[in-house]
Order: sequence, then C-alpha cells, then structure tokens
Amino acid sequence: MNEKIWLSSPHMGEKELEFVKEVFHSNWIAPLGPAVDGFEHDLQNYTGSQYVGALSSGTAALHLALILLDVKSGDEVLCQSMTFSASANPIAYLGATPVFIDSERDTWNMDPVLLEKAIKDRLEKGKKPKAIIPVHLYGMPAKMKEITAIASRYEIPVLEDAAEALGSVYHGTACGNLSLMGVLSFNGNKIITTSGGGALLSNDRQLIEKARFLATQARDPAPHYEHSHIGYNYRMSNVCAGIGRGQMTVIDERVKQRRNNFDYYVNELGALPGISFLKEPEGSFCNRWLTTVLVDRERSNGISRETIRLALEKENIESRPLWKPMHQQPVFSAAPAYVNGVSEALFEDGLCLPSGSNLTLQQLERVVTHIKKLWK
Repeated sequence: MNEKIWLSSPHMGEKELEFVKEVFHSNWIAPLGPAVDGFEHDLQNYTGSQYVGALSSGTAALHLALILLDVKSGDEVLCQSMTFSASANPIAYLGATPVFIDSERDTWNMDPVLLEKAIKDRLEKGKKPKAIIPVHLYGMPAKMKEITAIASRYEIPVLEDAAEALGSVYHGTACGNLSLMGVLSFNGNKIITTSGGGALLSNDRQLIEKARFLATQARDPAPHYEHSHIGYNYRMSNVCAGIGRGQMTVIDERVKQRRNNFDYYVNELGALPGISFLKEPEGSFCNRWLTTVLVDRERSNGISRETIRLALEKENIESRPLWKPMHQQPVFSAAPAYVNGVSEALFEDGLCLPSGSNLTLQQLERVVTHIKKLWK
C-alpha cells in the first residue's frame, strides 16, 4: 500500500515543544496560565483584534458569541448554508432556529442579495433575526462590505465564522476582525493547530471579558464557589496554548505553503477540460486552507468529482467533497432557507484536494499524476 496522503494533517514546527516544555516545567498544566495569556496576545498582534479569548474550540466560541448576543429559544439567526455543521449547531443549542442563506459564485460564501431578501421576509413575518453568521469558506473572504452594510441597515449584529480563515485578509483587514465578533478554530486540520481549540475575537473589551467569565464556569469573585450565571467549561488549556504559541511563530510560512499548493494544482491541472479553480476577488487574500476544484462533467467527458475522489482513494490519497449545504442536511430539514441553487451545484461538482502545508513535492506530483490519468 502506498503511503497515505492526508487532506490536511497537523504540521508541527520547532518551537511548539519549547513552549510546551515551559508549561510542564512550571507545572502550569491546568486551564489558564501564562501560555494562554501569551497566545491571546499573539493572536491580537496577528489579526489586529484588540481583544481575544482563547477557548476549547471554535464551536464553543460561536456558542458563547450567540449567548452574548442574547440569542434565546424561539429566536432566529441567519446562517450561511454552505458550511460545516459547527456554524449552525450552536444556534440549535440555544433553542433558536437557523435560517439558511445560499451562496454566491464569486466567493462561494453568503449571498448578500439573498441575505437582504431573507431579512425583509423574516421582518414581514414578525421575526427580526438576532444575528448574521457569514463564513469565510476554505479561507476565502466573504463579501463583508455588502454583508456588513446590510446588517447595519437593519441593525443586526454580524458574527463572523473565520474558523478556516486565519491568515486571510479582506481589503487590508484580517478575517475575524471584520465585524462585531469573529471566531477562529485551531482543530487538527486547520492552518495552525492547538490539537483542539478556538478563539473569540472582538474590539469590544466587555464582550471578551464576559466570554472569558462564562467560559470559566461563570464563577463570581468570592473566596468560595459562587455562581449567579450558568457557565461553561470552554477555556483553552495552558498546554494547548503552548502548542499554539509555537504554531504562531510559523503562521506566515504555513499560509505561504498552502498558497504554493494551490498554485501547483492550478499550473498542473488548470488546463484539463472541465477543471476550474476559485479565484481571489479584488481586495481579497485567501490563505488557501484547502485547495478546491470544480469539475464540469459536460466538458470533462463525464469525469466527475466523485470519479476523481474514488480514483485517489484507491491510491490511498484522501480528498473530500465540498461541504454539503446545511439546508440539505436531515437534521436541519425543517429550517427556513433562502436558496438559489449555487451551494447545491458546488456540492455536486466540487472536491477538496490534499492541501497540508507539510506536503512534499513528490506527494503533490503523486496526486496530480493520478488525476491526469483520468483524462488520458
């Protein structure tokens, strides 16, 4: 069996172990500690966000952010449909209803036209949405100028899901720092990892302070354990933060390596009939967390994204279809949705190719060789 090529595996550098050893030597293993403070500071410097709360996951960050926006049972939250389920699950945690918005073709993210249509329709039905959750899919910045303008017009806060977009920039501002609050993820497959973890970003100090309070079991200041709010065990551990501090020393290199992967695939596969790649709109810089490809079966002589996926799988190479839209997921089948067919078509024709920053040239060559064989 050939060596496994993963879709996006963790990529450790040389500094992570130094930071983790420091955590162990200080015996500061429990949640919170100097590494957490340092990691938050690193993220502030990198994203430009004034305040950061390091948490146990990106999902936890979304959950807390919705609580901070006073989302309750019976409320509605507008959420991008083409995304991972973690974007929508926290809405359901609170007993609220996700209202799904389809994508546009330029970035594959939330369609501003459909967003405004949905807001008007929900208002006519007597339900003003409590929040809007756009997602920077695969690191590609959403059309935030249009989205935030619409949100401002209707006075609805924007919660930015930048879980896949650390290192991406939109018109000079880091993704995650383009709205009231932003969410990052440091899961094992992300551009940097803390093994598991996430962060909540905001330029509003009170929001992050309250998020930190809720994330540490909402313990009131007292010599004993006093609680006047329901809290959560959502803070990042000092050990994980140590890994994150090491990863932040190589974040720019990781972005460069991911973008190099994308360029390699475009150069090697871009001329194949029916193959196309998502371009960066003017003003957007994409971290290319995952390189994605669309396959037009009418031009590829019947070759589909599934043809490619199965051929790669046979060679022990991991690839994956694009996210299945949330409005097509059984668990959300009853949720309102404003659709235009874009996300459904993208799911049908799109594939994520191996994109790890630790891929060797030989591994990339192996991937494209087996794809090119299908066209011969």
